[in-house]
Amino acid sequence: MTLKEQIFIYIEKNEPVSPKIILQNIGIGEQMMYRHLKKLLGENKIEKIGSSPKVFYKIKSNNQIIPSAILAKDLVNVLDTHFYHITPIGKELVGKEGFIAWCLERSFDLQKKSQEFFDIVKKYQKLRKNNLLDATSKLKNTFIEGADELYYYDFYSIEVFGKSKLGQKLLYAKQSENKKLMKEIIDEIRPTVMDLIKNRQIDAVAYVQPTVPRKIQFMKVLEKDLSLALPTIKVTKVISDIRVPQKTLKKLSDRIENADETFVIEGHNSYEKVLLIDDAVGSGASINQVALKIKKRGLADKVIGFVVTGSLNDFDVISEV
Repeated sequence: MTLKEQIFIYIEKNEPVSPKIILQNIGIGEQMMYRHLKKLLGENKIEKIGSSPKVFYKIKSNNQIIPSAILAKDLVNVLDTHFYHITPIGKELVGKEGFIAWCLERSFDLQKKSQEFFDIVKKYQKLRKNNLLDATSKLKNTFIEGADELYYYDFYSIEVFGKSKLGQKLLYAKQSENKKLMKEIIDEIRPTVMDLIKNRQIDAVAYVQPTVPRKIQFMKVLEKDLSLALPTIKVTKVISDIRVPQKTLKKLSDRIENADETFVIEGHNSYEKVLLIDDAVGSGASINQVALKIKKRGLADKVIGFVVTGSLNDFDVISEV
């Protein structure tokens, strides 16, 4: 019996089991053990639960084993690029694997749902131009003045399937303060941000500040990691004795009032075009009021908004992020 087989059988009999216990009960070096665990994970025979330093291994249940060669190649390509699923226990599943797990959880027909997902994704991909979704018309139909243009990198959610891949990543990155997910998002959007700056001849940048207190703030990580070689207009979120986060307000008028009274703009230099960056746009109140304040202070002739994710239908109130 090989060492890999011994490890598998030990996990099968004692699951869930930690690496430390495996080392104590099987005569194997730590480096060799992890090499075999990696192979077993790659073969979908076991799965890892938890995160360092509390990691355990268990046998992968039958309903989690991925069926092979059941989906057309073009469907698989779209799933691998656009589908993302976090299980109820916090496991990250990407692409075909995630889609199969999602369908199994809901007893959906895999073939039918994969085709439906394919059609929806293709429909929205047709709306993209320069890798952006133009939300300017929605902005102009909602607000009298403020930002001049507004672009999404992606929708926060889509019909039938709920939160998009980026929408889910953003939600869990912020709620769990997960730097790995944050950096994955930033790495994905960086080329689009750089192209937007170049194509629109942006000469300054500003960042909408978060309204929910967290030790690790996505917008702070975004600003640091993008490290744009542009002047930055300082945007400050004023915190009152009783904190009222934007996401707790349901009415657009309340969100506008909140944004108008709690965002402060600082700066003296004037720029022609400012790129205003935010992580998510629901009602549009925050990004639009900040843009309006920047223009009223004479700091920009034109403010172009860019958000990681935005609402699909007009301006919905997104309360999760």
